Amino acid sequence: MKQKIKENGRITIDPNILVGKPVIRGTRIPVYVVLNLLGDGYTFEQITKDYPDLTKQDVLAAVKFAAQFTNFEEVSA
Repeated sequence: MKQKIKENGRITIDPNILVGKPVIRGTRIPVYVVLNLLGDGYTFEQITKDYPDLTKQDVLAAVKFAAQFTNFEEVSA
C-alpha cells in the first residue's frame, strides 16, 4: 500500500523546484541536505548559522517530514 506523504507548512514539493524534491519553504534547500547535516552531527545553531534562511523550526519540520517515511505498519499475510 502506498502511503501519502504530507507536506507541512514549512516543507514544499513543487515539480518546478529541484525537480520536485522536498525543500524548505521559500528556499531551494532540500530536506535531505538538512537531514545529512544533522546526521553528520551539526547542531541547530550550526545549521542556522551556515544557512541563515533556515530557522530551528525549519530543521525540526525537515525531521518530522522525513519521519513519515519510517512510520508504517507491517502486515503479515
